[in-house]
Amino acid sequence: MYRTNTCGELRMAHVGQKVTLAGWVQKVRKMGGMTFVDLRDRYGITQLVFDSEREPQLFEQANHLGREYVIQVEGTVAERTSKNANIPTGDVEIIASSLKVLNRSDVPPFTIEDATDGGDDLRMKYRYLDLRRGCVRRNLELRHRMAFEIRRYLDSKGFLEVETPVLIKSTPEGARDFVVPSRMNPGQFYALPQSPQTFKQLLMVSGFDRYFQIVKCFRDEDLRADRQPEFTQIDCEMSFVDQEDVLQMFEGLVKHIFKYVKDIDFTEPFPRMTWADAMRLYGSDKPDTRFGMTFVELKDLTEGSGFSVMDSAPYVGAIVAPGCADYTRKQLDQLTDFVKRPQVGAKGMMWVKYEADGSIKSSVGKFFTDDQLRTWLERGEAKPGDLMLILAGDTMATRKQLCELRLEMGSRLGLRDPQNFSCLWVIDFPLFEWDEETQRYYAMHHPFTSPNPDDIDLLDSDTGAVRATAYDMVVNGNELGGGSIRIHDAELQNKMFRLLGLSEEDAQYKFGFLMNAFRFGAPPHGGLAFGFDRFVSILAGLDSIRDVIAFPKNNSGRDMMIDAPSAIDPEQLTELAISLDLPE
Repeated sequence: MYRTNTCGELRMAHVGQKVTLAGWVQKVRKMGGMTFVDLRDRYGITQLVFDSEREPQLFEQANHLGREYVIQVEGTVAERTSKNANIPTGDVEIIASSLKVLNRSDVPPFTIEDATDGGDDLRMKYRYLDLRRGCVRRNLELRHRMAFEIRRYLDSKGFLEVETPVLIKSTPEGARDFVVPSRMNPGQFYALPQSPQTFKQLLMVSGFDRYFQIVKCFRDEDLRADRQPEFTQIDCEMSFVDQEDVLQMFEGLVKHIFKYVKDIDFTEPFPRMTWADAMRLYGSDKPDTRFGMTFVELKDLTEGSGFSVMDSAPYVGAIVAPGCADYTRKQLDQLTDFVKRPQVGAKGMMWVKYEADGSIKSSVGKFFTDDQLRTWLERGEAKPGDLMLILAGDTMATRKQLCELRLEMGSRLGLRDPQNFSCLWVIDFPLFEWDEETQRYYAMHHPFTSPNPDDIDLLDSDTGAVRATAYDMVVNGNELGGGSIRIHDAELQNKMFRLLGLSEEDAQYKFGFLMNAFRFGAPPHGGLAFGFDRFVSILAGLDSIRDVIAFPKNNSGRDMMIDAPSAIDPEQLTELAISLDLPE
């Protein structure tokens, strides 16, 4: 055998045993007549000792080892004289009796350590080396454990894991599809699934009343830290359920995983917040509720002041930052610069300081009396020592800007601890969103989402006011996942298509297979999908999903390691009956 034990296994109980280890050279330390080598594998690190007096030839061989050499060593387990409490094997070492170099290594382009000196692009180019780092490996081990536990939990609740096709029909509604040309059907294309949505609904029609799948999904959309062009969902669907049944089932799953991974008991039901309240209080449909600083609306208190910025704005809103009245002018200017960044988009920021002695200072003091400013502070329940930060403008845009400012203040004040978890459901989303450019309604979630039964009468008379029977699970300001009760009535589904501007022919072409299936007895059904990558990253305390994916893409959708996407051979294009007309 290449090894009798792993590099993370040996303890004091093994002292005196002869063992064989194999792995990668993490570090070589030469100290006079002794050379110490840290040997690493997936399981940990063990120190090897080469003694010039005991084994001079072996000692000389060890002095020529380089970082990341793959070696095999035999020796005897001994108690270390200077123990290392930072590693589990730190009480023991191996007194080497033989050494074999299995493979040499070039000098790696960055250090294979948790605190590496490699930048993102370099580490993505050499991802196979990056995966040797303990912190990255632990993320993938967590992903593995979570996947198995999720399967165990859902199996215990009667769910069947069913695989659905990866080559499907393109139905571009929402994000763009990735398309795949068909050689056997020239001029025709498959699409990669954005989700198994229609297939899981067909499984409900088929009588598989509890389905799940940990499945790859694909969306051709602009990327950021928590997005990848290919990602993994925990996709679930249930028959003969209403919204409450779905929320109870999958709240149970989330609580179970938190207990399994973090030993955190959520004994109380997760709070529920309507979409309208989330936007009004937080400016986001995925509010971070680990801290307060909810929005304070001031429009009615600012009118008629002669200050055009507030008088002309449809919305004036504020947050109260606790204990920040001592902010200097430089700090306030930094916050003003923050809200003016293109990604935030505000034109400026106003402030009111409620000094510790009860006095008031404000950037708009010449337009408002102290008594007027005091009413603002009272509405915001500000206390002496607090700072009120104010934005004004169009309602939705300003709320989103105020959301960014609130999150920035939460970070500055240390209120967004990644190990403090706050979960909630956001419910009662709008069924439709209006697009000014195209002058038409789009489905806020997807065209199969059922309207709230109480709002069905509004579909024709007040379309924009109709609420969806839809829900999102939010954890620490991240959308963990969401879903809806589906439309199972063919007549209501056809009406939904009409309201979305789809002709009967278009609807039949894109979704005819589903509509035809509904003619044969579709049960009431609903479900949701959790972002598996995001779930792992939240529990790992990471901001990005990239380090919980073995081989991720960068923010341009490129795989730096294999250099994809790339051009293909002209002969392949000819086989596929494709010609390229690229812009210059």
